[in-house]
Amino acid sequence: MPDRRHDATILHADLDAFYASVEQLLDPSLRGLPIAVGGGVVLAASYEAKRFGVHGGMSGRRARELCPGLRFVGGHFREYQRLADQVMTILGDATPHVQRISIDEAFLDVAGSVRLFGPPAEIASQLRRRVRDEVGLPISIGVARTKHLAKIASQVAKPDGLVVVPPEEERAFLDPLPVGLMWGVGPVTRERLERLGIRTIGDLAASDPRAMGSVLGRTVGPKLVALAANDDPRRVRRSGRAGSVGAQSAFPAALATRELVRPVLGHLADRVAGRLRTAGRAGRTVTVRIRFADLRSITRSSTVASAVSTTLTLTEMAERLVLGAVDAMAVTPSINLLAISVSNLVEQPAHQTRLLLDLPGEPIAPAEADGRRWSVDRSVDAIRARFGRRAVGYASAERGGVGHAPDDFRELAEHEL
Repeated sequence: MPDRRHDATILHADLDAFYASVEQLLDPSLRGLPIAVGGGVVLAASYEAKRFGVHGGMSGRRARELCPGLRFVGGHFREYQRLADQVMTILGDATPHVQRISIDEAFLDVAGSVRLFGPPAEIASQLRRRVRDEVGLPISIGVARTKHLAKIASQVAKPDGLVVVPPEEERAFLDPLPVGLMWGVGPVTRERLERLGIRTIGDLAASDPRAMGSVLGRTVGPKLVALAANDDPRRVRRSGRAGSVGAQSAFPAALATRELVRPVLGHLADRVAGRLRTAGRAGRTVTVRIRFADLRSITRSSTVASAVSTTLTLTEMAERLVLGAVDAMAVTPSINLLAISVSNLVEQPAHQTRLLLDLPGEPIAPAEADGRRWSVDRSVDAIRARFGRRAVGYASAERGGVGHAPDDFRELAEHEL
């Protein structure tokens, strides 16, 4: 078979305004209207609302000021997962090389499918037609030689479009585009680049990688310059069982006190451990990430002798890692994000009888205590399975006044097992 690595055979498929589009699909009376999923905070907005400047993460009050006719709707979280899975099944009909990167987007490598289904542009057109006809949702697709360029092409294609970038037209396509379209360039990075006069992807591609390293970091700076030049050797990896499970929570900047850290980590541990137990898995490595108010971040991790999947044990491990990092600082820092992930996963359909934690001091949970925790967790899991997640929980996981998106919404966005 010919080597197509230099052809435009990578697709990036992205459902348009997914959550809002699903609500309009479920309730046709909402079609064509500016709507937002959420209430106090906008979780997602339709394109009709985005035209007024409404976007995810915005307060409901501000959204209504920008768009007086905005209608808020509640989320149908099970429908989001069901419909997104249907779309992924359709994408999988074109090629087995599908890498799902979130609930509503995926990369495809169709190099091996052109003899069956035609050129990549035709495959993309067929997929868009099928998603619209069989699921009822709009989807935009970018076709290019690299993953980076395919993702940018799908953004340019929105809403509900298709953009193909032939290899000989890559620079003409990329150079005039705003640098903010690049994967990994958020508002803060964009502002830093603009202060240097770098506003387009072409500007960044022509910059000195070492200079960008001094501005954006030794790793991030050169990497972004390479991507701007479309130097992206990453291949499409077939989606498989996840190697880690994680959750994160962002909140207004506040001092990293125990009173703040404990409930946030408890809530995150509850989500992560619950998903581990549902999948019959546990992990030996626990990693926490702390993001400071100035957007710097650090990570700390610990690997234990026996795999962990109990909520309170994971909470205690994460708390010890976070507070240990904070206590080592000269002053108590302000933080605005905490994250927990568990890796080194193993099968654990039932509780292991021994838990020895390789941390300084006494073990957090001796075998007998951890066995009781496992029993409590399984009882909580059973109640939630029958009556819903809010039916029962842990006091340590209550988050007080910190504002968050609904858990069901966050679960969809986070890495699945």
